[in-house]
Amino acid sequence: MIITGISDEAGKHISTQIEAHKILGWNTLELRNHNSVNPSTTKFSDEDFDYVRKIIEENNFKVTGFSSAIGNWSRSIRGDFNIDKEDLKVSAKRMKILGVKYIRIMSWIPDKDDYAFTKKEVIRRSKELAKMAEDLGIILAHENCTGWGGETPENMIELKSEVNSRNFVLLYDIGNVVAHGYDDPMRFFQGIRGNIDYVHIKDSLIAKPGLENEFRYVGEGEGRVREILDILINEDKYDGIISIEPHVSAIAHLADKPMNDEELFKSYVKYGNMLNDMITSIKK
Repeated sequence: MIITGISDEAGKHISTQIEAHKILGWNTLELRNHNSVNPSTTKFSDEDFDYVRKIIEENNFKVTGFSSAIGNWSRSIRGDFNIDKEDLKVSAKRMKILGVKYIRIMSWIPDKDDYAFTKKEVIRRSKELAKMAEDLGIILAHENCTGWGGETPENMIELKSEVNSRNFVLLYDIGNVVAHGYDDPMRFFQGIRGNIDYVHIKDSLIAKPGLENEFRYVGEGEGRVREILDILINEDKYDGIISIEPHVSAIAHLADKPMNDEELFKSYVKYGNMLNDMITSIKK
C-alpha cells in the first residue's frame, strides 16, 4: 500500500510539496499543479516540466499518478474534445519520463437538458480515450466527481463495463460521495466494491442544495471514511494507492480564494498525519 497525496494542496511550488511529504514519511506524490499550472495540460511548458522532473528526481521521489483536467469540472460534454485528447498525448509523454502508470480523469460537465446525449457522449469519449491509453501505454483512472460517470455507483460500473478496457479503471474518492450530495456513502462504496484501483481521501459533511461544501479533516465528516477504509484494507485486502486531497484550508486547483501558504502547509501535514494514524490503527 502507498499512502500519498495530491501535493499541490500543501503548497504551490513542487519543492514545498515534497517538503510536506517528507515530514509525513512519504516518498511519493500525486502530481497536479506546480505554480497553479497542471503538468498534464498543454499549457504547461516542456521547460517547466523538466524543472519539476529534476526536483522530483533529485529528491528520489516517485509519482503515483497525474491528476489531470481531462473531463473535469471545468470542461463541458458539449466542449471541444480535442483539448482532452491533446492533454492525454502530452501527459503520456511526461508520464513515461517519470515512470507513471495512472492518470486521473472525470466525465465532463453534463448537459442537464439532454441526459441521453450526455450519457452516450461520455461513453463514446471514454472509449476513445481508453483506446488512446492502450496505444500510449498508460491507465485512465476515472474518478467519481463531476460528470455522468461518477454520479452514482451504478453509473460508474456501467461506464467501466461499456468502455471494457484494461486501461480504464475506477478511482474512488470517498469524500466526493457526500460532497456531491449523495447521502449514503456506504451504499455507494458497496456498489463499486471490488472494482477500485485507486483511492482518494477527503471528508465532508453531506452537501446541501445551494450551500458551499463543508470539508472536514479525515474522520470528522460524514463520509464514513474510517469504516470504508477498514473494509477495503482488512476485508478486501486493498494494497494500492491511497491519496489525500484535503480541501480543508483551500481548494488548490480552483484558486478561488487567497491561500495562506503557512496555513495550507500545516493543515496538509496535519491531515496526512491523521490518515497515517488512522490506517495504522485500522490494520489488523
